[in-house]
This record gives sequence, structure tokens and C-alpha cells, in this order.
Amino acid sequence: MPRLASLPPAPTPAAPAASTRAKGVPSDPQKYAVAVKPSRIDGQGAFAAEPVPARRKIGEIRGEAVSVREARRRAKGRERIMIVELSETRAIDATHSSDPLRFTNHSCRPNAAMRIRQGRVEFYAMRDIAPGEEITVNYGETHHEGRLACRCGAPGCVGRL
Repeated sequence: MPRLASLPPAPTPAAPAASTRAKGVPSDPQKYAVAVKPSRIDGQGAFAAEPVPARRKIGEIRGEAVSVREARRRAKGRERIMIVELSETRAIDATHSSDPLRFTNHSCRPNAAMRIRQGRVEFYAMRDIAPGEEITVNYGETHHEGRLACRCGAPGCVGRL
């Protein structure tokens, strides 16, 4: 009668991998890969580097927390503004942020939406976004106060920001 070989011993569980994030350094807020490249809309733009499904969070932008008063002072006379007002009193200045979504340009027919949630500036895909496609949002009210020409080129463009 053949003998059954005994089973090899069960592998011992591996030790949990050490976190690659340094203590005190916030984790990467990007959920999908985003590349910064020249934009036909304006300067640099944020482009999907992988497919982004509709209704998914793309990522967020971080920056220096400032008062709205200070944000408006900083915005005066600047053509490129990377400031988002979070409330009537607080704003985020993403001018020196390394987050690629800070380069998200305006479009009158955007493929993403910007949401303020719990003090964060988050971006969500409104429809499927293909790799290589520029990620755009409708800025709504801006610090430009209608003085800057819109260059989105979308059908029905309102013409000014």
C-alpha cells in the first residue's frame, strides 16, 4: 500500500512590511496617476496617466493654510492663481504644493469636479477619463472676477473667468 507523504509545514507569516512613509510626512493624496504636461488651455495642465472611472476620487491638492483675506491679497495681479477658498475665513494656497492636481485647468465643459470636504480640496471624475486626457474642472467664481479670458475652447464657453 502506498504511503502518503506528510504535508510541508505551513509557512510562517511574514513580518508586516515597514511603512515606506516617513513619520510625520503625509501620505500621497493621489488615488490615480496624474502627469503634469503642457496644456492647450493654459500653461501646464494635469493629465490622467491611467484610466479614471466615473465618480471616482482622482486625488486632492494640499497647500499652505491662509486666511481668505491673505489669499485675496496674494491673488491680486496674478494671472495664475492656485488658491482655493475653503470657507468664508480659510483658504489653501497651493502655489508651492507638489500635488499635480494643482495644475488642473478650467473648462466650461469639465470632466471632473472639485469638492471641499472636511477642509480638503478633492477632485472627482464626472465621467470616465482616458489616459492622456487633460483633467479639467469648472472653477465657478474666481479671484479673476471676469477679467481673464477663458481659453477652454469648449462648445458654449462663457468666455471669461
